[in-house]
Amino acid sequence: MKINCIAIDDEPLALDIIHDYCAKVPFLNLIRKFDNAMESVEYIRNNKIDLMFLDIQMEELTGIQLLNALKYRPYVIFTTAYESYAIQGFELDVMDYMLKPISFERFVKGVDKVYEKMQLDQKLRSPGDNNDNTGNQGNPYFFVKTETRIEKVLYADVLYVEGMGDYWRIITTTKKIMSLLNYKKLEEILPPTQFVRVHKSFIVALDKIDSVERNRIKIADRLIPISETFRKVFFDLIEKKKCG
Repeated sequence: MKINCIAIDDEPLALDIIHDYCAKVPFLNLIRKFDNAMESVEYIRNNKIDLMFLDIQMEELTGIQLLNALKYRPYVIFTTAYESYAIQGFELDVMDYMLKPISFERFVKGVDKVYEKMQLDQKLRSPGDNNDNTGNQGNPYFFVKTETRIEKVLYADVLYVEGMGDYWRIITTTKKIMSLLNYKKLEEILPPTQFVRVHKSFIVALDKIDSVERNRIKIADRLIPISETFRKVFFDLIEKKKCG
């Protein structure tokens, strides 16, 4: 699998370094370099790009402004000299945040994340059987990005997912993971035959439900409310799984 990428930076030396590093990584195909973010906008909109190496502090248009201007974004790795944008970078769902000067070892670590994520996304999009107990397309696991790392999560371990403001906390049999996923992405990852939303703030694993009483679900030691909005869909699912 080849990853088509572009580099955007107003420092020629930084672009040269990205160019040299890309040439050493077999799965990277650097197709264009831009020293002006404004010039890259139309190119990004009209060409298939998998990955952007993007500086943040640039004249005319910053890297963050560029991302906010794009309706459809490729994967993004920020390449910057400033630590102060790290949190904002993760809020924009970038794959990595590399601080200059970037070593080749650090570069490889970042692009490996993108390669693994693209492979996973391809598997999730490929045809498969959704009726088993191994996730969306026969995979027993999925990956989720937290503030500091990407964690592997087994579908079979998930008890429920709880909304925490803009983010979702995944509660498993062994740990709690604060994820940077929004609901739309969670919906794509969690198979509807195994998980159901019961409240604006809760998604539960059907096979982990211990009991249902009135408008509450008991999973492990937690009582989870069932809201009126999701009540019918939930009880319809339960009805189908009843044995008399």
